[in-house]
Amino acid sequence: MLDRVNQLKGEVSGLFEACKNVVEKMDLVDVLQHLGIDHHFKEQIATTLSSIHRGEFNSSSLHEVALRFRLLRQHGFWVSASEFNKFKHEDGSFINDITNDPKGLLSLYNVANILTHDEGALQEAILFARRHLELMKSSLKSPLAEQVEHALKNTITKDLKEAILELAKLDYNLLQRLHQKELKTISQWWKDLSEDIKLEYTLESQFVKHIPL
Repeated sequence: MLDRVNQLKGEVSGLFEACKNVVEKMDLVDVLQHLGIDHHFKEQIATTLSSIHRGEFNSSSLHEVALRFRLLRQHGFWVSASEFNKFKHEDGSFINDITNDPKGLLSLYNVANILTHDEGALQEAILFARRHLELMKSSLKSPLAEQVEHALKNTITKDLKEAILELAKLDYNLLQRLHQKELKTISQWWKDLSEDIKLEYTLESQFVKHIPL
């Protein structure tokens, strides 16, 4: 089995060289990430994305622009949210064409995972994408329909992830304090009981010694 795995890894590695353009390279990286096997190709992915970041990119496709934005940011490359200005009117509203582009809207919506807290305009773009995806999801065909459904159910913004993590830490600390309080109560009960019935067990001193105060 290991030999087969190594053989397949070699074949997939060759796909990076076989890609004819930037879009094919981005699609390859995206697929590897979705399948959860990107850790086998860290070096190739890093080299590929570094090259993409340095190079010019003048696509008019919302899907391609959003995909590039997401992949680069996920891997630590800075990309300005102004990349999406080409899809807006001067007043900041989105051009009508993209409301008929479910694939592009989905790619834009998936950017929600890597927003920073000060990107209000892009946050509005995410809400715009979600609203239109909700409206069109019943008319989409497979596999795009399933992809949209999954994204709408599971996307959590970076700010929400941070809030969830903070809540988890606080909840853990609160539980620790509660347990310490309960142990103190038990300790006092044990002391009182020992005094009442004149018990002098070694267990008592060992138990109390290990209670965090």
